[in-house]
Amino acid sequence: MQSIPMTAKGADMLRKELNELKSVKRPQIIQAIAEAREHGDLKENAEYHAAREQQGFCEGRIQDIEAKLSNAQIIDVTKLPNNGKVIFGTTVTLLNLETDEETTYRVVGDDEADLKQNMISVNSPIARGLIGKEVDDVVPINTPAGVVEYEIVDVKYV
Repeated sequence: MQSIPMTAKGADMLRKELNELKSVKRPQIIQAIAEAREHGDLKENAEYHAAREQQGFCEGRIQDIEAKLSNAQIIDVTKLPNNGKVIFGTTVTLLNLETDEETTYRVVGDDEADLKQNMISVNSPIARGLIGKEVDDVVPINTPAGVVEYEIVDVKYV
């Protein structure tokens, strides 16, 4: 498998979720299955089937997180020299040349991406267009509304 880029904060979030699933959610589901078994006939027991389905989802998520963490490449940009280039983990301020609006994004891993918090996935079209570019570069980004040109105003390694 290929390595999965991740910030230290993103790795911590996944570890917390994994701990929650293993120490809280899994025992709750096991208890629900045990209670449902006590109700008798398992063929027509909706509670049992619902609990088993929940167990499948929980175990699948546990395996997914463990695989991601085992292949994680944790990148801490604060320890890298700021040469003004956009790389994974940087915070980038962009100026939309059409609307004159400034937007700040942080380039993060897929599991950390949250557009409401201005955190974009390294695999998103915007991030792919920005990676390797420097301050004052004009970058054309393909969007559903067409090509939008952005100017990189600032790059922070925070």
